[in-house]
Amino acid sequence: MKPEQAVLNILLAGVGGQGIILAGKLLARVGITLGLDVKMSEIHGMAQRGGSVVTEIRMGPQVNSPLVERGQADFIMALEQLEAWRLIPYLKKGGTVVVSTQVLKPLPVITGKQEYPAGLAAKLSRAAGKAIILDAYGLAVAAGEPRAANVVLLGALLREMGVGEEEGLAALEAVVPARYLEKNKTAFLKGYNAVGIDYNTAG
Repeated sequence: MKPEQAVLNILLAGVGGQGIILAGKLLARVGITLGLDVKMSEIHGMAQRGGSVVTEIRMGPQVNSPLVERGQADFIMALEQLEAWRLIPYLKKGGTVVVSTQVLKPLPVITGKQEYPAGLAAKLSRAAGKAIILDAYGLAVAAGEPRAANVVLLGALLREMGVGEEEGLAALEAVVPARYLEKNKTAFLKGYNAVGIDYNTAG
């Protein structure tokens, strides 16, 4: 990713408690390190545990607004499949989805008022130009920090964006408290080096 390129539009999504806002801060830090103008809208929806959280980030040579229009997102990163599916109308043609395999059923599903959509991974793959689907939670557990699934997925996202791992690690060093840093670095590298399942090419 080069400073002279066009503006990148990125949506990060999950539910409260998954660390979407932290992931947004880390991604914004990476953009600033690369010399880009970065605008971020931290949250839409309910931030408490269990409510939908969406962070909008735009970065490029000059950015006037943080808001991502429908059909304009280059990347969607989601820690929960249904949250990714809800944002598909914002994905541009040929855009990339980076999503965790984790399923967190919303309250209407838990109470039986709605059904959780079946086959979301395949649907996401058909709707996106490219779909990277990772067991982010499993990789975070392997890194010794189960809460770092957000950092795992961010690693995968940055690799797809063409950002070097050094910039991602530097962002972690700048933002994450020292006592959590090493395990978060491990989680980041697991995501950065993971390929995941691309249903568009795996058949």
